[in-house]
Amino acid sequence: MNLLSSASIFSFFTIISRILGYLRDILIAIFLGASIFADAFFVAFRLPNTFRRLFAEGTFNAAFIPSYTSAKLKGQKDGIKFADEVFNLLLLILLFIVTLAEIFTPFLVYLIAPGFADDNIKFDLAVEFTRITFPFLLFVSLSSFFSGILNSNNKFAAAASAPIFLNVILIISILISYFQELNIAKQLSYGVTLAGVAQLIFLIFFTLKFYRPNIRFSFKPSSKVKFFFRKLLPSIFSSGVTQINILVGTIIASFQSGAVSYLYYADRVYQINLAIAGIAVGTVSLPVLSKAFKNKDYNKILNIQNKSIHLSLLLSVPASIGLIIASEEIVNGLFGYGSFNITDVEMTSKALMFFGYGIIAFSLIKILANFFFARDNTITPFYISSFIVFLNITISVSFFNKLGFLIIPIATSISTWIGVLIFLYLLLRSNYLVLQRKLFKDSFKILISSSIMAFILIYVLNKYSSYLDYSYTFKSVYLLIIVGFVGTIYLLSCYLFGLLKIKNYKIN
Repeated sequence: MNLLSSASIFSFFTIISRILGYLRDILIAIFLGASIFADAFFVAFRLPNTFRRLFAEGTFNAAFIPSYTSAKLKGQKDGIKFADEVFNLLLLILLFIVTLAEIFTPFLVYLIAPGFADDNIKFDLAVEFTRITFPFLLFVSLSSFFSGILNSNNKFAAAASAPIFLNVILIISILISYFQELNIAKQLSYGVTLAGVAQLIFLIFFTLKFYRPNIRFSFKPSSKVKFFFRKLLPSIFSSGVTQINILVGTIIASFQSGAVSYLYYADRVYQINLAIAGIAVGTVSLPVLSKAFKNKDYNKILNIQNKSIHLSLLLSVPASIGLIIASEEIVNGLFGYGSFNITDVEMTSKALMFFGYGIIAFSLIKILANFFFARDNTITPFYISSFIVFLNITISVSFFNKLGFLIIPIATSISTWIGVLIFLYLLLRSNYLVLQRKLFKDSFKILISSSIMAFILIYVLNKYSSYLDYSYTFKSVYLLIIVGFVGTIYLLSCYLFGLLKIKNYKIN
């Protein structure tokens, strides 16, 4: 297996999904802007979408893949039996959670957006939209189970492409709503749940080659399944710490008008980088890392760990620098149309810039947590992640009155960087990780290549600033050309430094 090739496959479909997600969000920005309808929809979508990210973007796999791999190594029947038990118990739990959420939706909305309580119209809209979108949680969580089966068999394309359904269906919902003069935010909410159904059917079809689910409810799970679910909750919390921090940020931001929307749009941009540099690398490396631990192949473990960190840095360092330097131009080019005015661009770009400082940390923390998950250790990452969330909340609440919603991306970046340092300290102290000399050399080359890219980016942005102005119609075209140009410069520099050789990422 080649880590770069597998990550590239995963990243390709992820990029397609994110591009469609951008088209979806540009339409939302044009028609809803940062209005109360936008805020209400984003809050309604935030909770199920956070669970989607928690389950779909590696966190469910972090607990499932090591246990499923262990069961399969004992025999095919053992693997199928384990998967059946997990599927049935997961289905029961999800049905219970969704039912409770539908009954207590007003209380749930108050928890995630307490600032809406002062605006009855916005609060009622958020409750209505949340009731429509919440079943998405059931379908997307089950989809993550089937993705775990596929990833365990080193099949990443179907799982990576499944989220495309969400963006395609939401784009169609917006267009139909516009031409039929329907409530766009409400139709988007229906589209979310419909997309969950489509995604689940799609993944079941591709999983049938490896596993056919057998629905048979049992209230006496085996010891292996009990162990898995004991790992699952800590895994969800620890591997999804960035998403939990964003959810916390939404709660705090609800007290400032428009802030929920600003954070949402900024989140959409940097999540593209996180998906490639953190989620893709973590997802494709975990199955082989887990198998190496089960086989006690310590040389292979060392190899996978260092190559995972290297690949994450290769992708996240230039992304971080780019977002910091060009945050305003990026937001302006992507969203600066229609109802999304100059003030919205300014506020969103500031949030994106501060998120940019944390991109490397957001990516690395998913990789480093895997080094514990592969050892069936979800408790240590859970404690670290709990501290990260506590620190994030403390900083955000302490400075919210002074800095407003901008403290949220600042606090998220600071707390995650501290979490990365804690992870590294514990891994190195326990000899769970040994950093190779080559990793340090390559990291220095990545920094040089990123610096070259940064200087060229600054020059190009200044030279073509008039074409990136809010009032210029084709600013998005110039933005794409500039991003493509500086990206090519970075890749060329990396190639000349010998960082892009395929053989460097072979882990067999």
